[in-house]
Amino acid sequence: MDDQDSRPRLCQVVLDCTDARALAEFYRSLLGLVYRPGDEPPEAGDDDERGRDWLVLRTPGGASQLAFQQVEELPEATWPKGPIPQQLHLDLTVTSVEDLRVHHERVLSLGGRLLLDRIDDAEEPLRVYADPAGHPFCIFVSRRTAQT
Repeated sequence: MDDQDSRPRLCQVVLDCTDARALAEFYRSLLGLVYRPGDEPPEAGDDDERGRDWLVLRTPGGASQLAFQQVEELPEATWPKGPIPQQLHLDLTVTSVEDLRVHHERVLSLGGRLLLDRIDDAEEPLRVYADPAGHPFCIFVSRRTAQT
């Protein structure tokens, strides 16, 4: 069975978190994603049952991207040092150092925090952040076009 159509395809990346709604909102705002129908935040004052379990974000065109699974406890990664490795991280790209600076401010305003700053690296300027749940993610400059 070597048929390309019969191989599994990546559906989405799932992040465990202790506050699924808050983490989904962080990435929705940062990446311009939208909720899967039915996963949108409830009206103010209404119960957020889905936000206490599982949420999915998609591209505006409908492709799944990220999902958030509520857990009771989640030890925060201590990367780059310490006993708890990052285990997985997201790589996000921008096309210029100027864009990296702009998105740095956005990440911080949304509740992320800087873990590593290599913006002055001549070959691959990058910054590593922790999202509000402590998951590390990178934003780096890539002048290559997106690959499909």
